[in-house]
Amino acid sequence: MTEIRTTIRLWDLPLRLFHWGIVVLLPLMWWTHEQGNMDLHARFGLILLFLVIFRIVWGLIGSETARFTSFVKGPFSILSYMTGKDRTEAVGHNPLGALSVIALLGVLLAQIGLGLFAQDTDGLFSGPLNHYIPADNVDLGDKVGHWHELGFKVILGLVALHLGAILFYTLVKKERLVPPMVTGRKKVEAGTVQPRMAPLWRVVPALAIAGVVTWWVAHGAYWPPM
Repeated sequence: MTEIRTTIRLWDLPLRLFHWGIVVLLPLMWWTHEQGNMDLHARFGLILLFLVIFRIVWGLIGSETARFTSFVKGPFSILSYMTGKDRTEAVGHNPLGALSVIALLGVLLAQIGLGLFAQDTDGLFSGPLNHYIPADNVDLGDKVGHWHELGFKVILGLVALHLGAILFYTLVKKERLVPPMVTGRKKVEAGTVQPRMAPLWRVVPALAIAGVVTWWVAHGAYWPPM
């Protein structure tokens, strides 16, 4: 008997733009660093900070499939999914995919934070928050810069896992993950409840919060603001 499928809206436009923005920015961050163009590297880093802050805010007020409360599960749910006891078709991120999202956001935030405090080995360039490093501990800035470079290797590892998961789902489970992230739509079992989509006006406060925080950080994150 042929299984009846239906098409639903799965990923909203803001979430998809965030996803592909990260895909574009990571190679640019690597390239500018390799070329020694640290001014452009820093600008891309601030754009990345803007996107991550936006994603965190959107995870609180955005569409159902974007909200952390809808896909972040506890250890028992993750174990049930991994052992195959939970055979329910996931709408949005499955429990393992949720771990990937949280891990990537956490590592990106840490990586950006390290870059904001770092300075290069020659002391010719430093992040906008480097002034918070004590003057009597100049070497700390160099160490943070070294950690920043190591952090990118961690990000590459997570990206490799992500790509591996996409291949696994495509080749083994016969489930295509990329097209829905392009179109926002996915074919699912008939009767699947359509996830609630957030009204687009909610993008405005999310953009505003991300913009204000990014501007504040770019100008040194002084408190009270100068």
